[in-house]
Amino acid sequence: MAVLKVPAKNLELRDFNEIQTFLESRGVWHERWEASVPLRSQASQEEILAAYDCVLGPFMKKGGYQTADVINVNSETNDLPALRAKFLSEHTHSENEIRFFVQGQGLFWFHIGDEVFSVLCQAGDLISVPALTKHWFDLGPKPEVKAIRIFIDKSGWVPSYTDSGIDRSYNPTY
Repeated sequence: MAVLKVPAKNLELRDFNEIQTFLESRGVWHERWEASVPLRSQASQEEILAAYDCVLGPFMKKGGYQTADVINVNSETNDLPALRAKFLSEHTHSENEIRFFVQGQGLFWFHIGDEVFSVLCQAGDLISVPALTKHWFDLGPKPEVKAIRIFIDKSGWVPSYTDSGIDRSYNPTY
């Protein structure tokens, strides 16, 4: 279950409906899906996508999404510090970035207008970062996350870094 925090307001939300209302008012889409398929630690991208094809297929067809990939990160992942650093820099994408967390957790940070807030996503959380929304993602100091990323076009995966530096103003761990 997600946890939303707004540091500047010392606000923390844990109720799904409150989190969903907060996010929707800022253009961020959040749902809860069933994430109960057991997966091996080193499950391949193909295995993970196949395990959730029964929900992904109809969702992708309905939304016009053409491609999906998997982020599967744990303490054994090669070059973990560099991978983590890549996600920790504020960036945008040219299209919505949808992530469905099937195991573990990760922390999304959003910078919308003058407001900065985070959403700790856990297994079962589906979140959509709107196109051109400033955000960054923290895998955590001891990452354990399997998440499916969904896009219309692979070019939407390419981050456009803002170099604003605001991401460095927030604690990069959770």
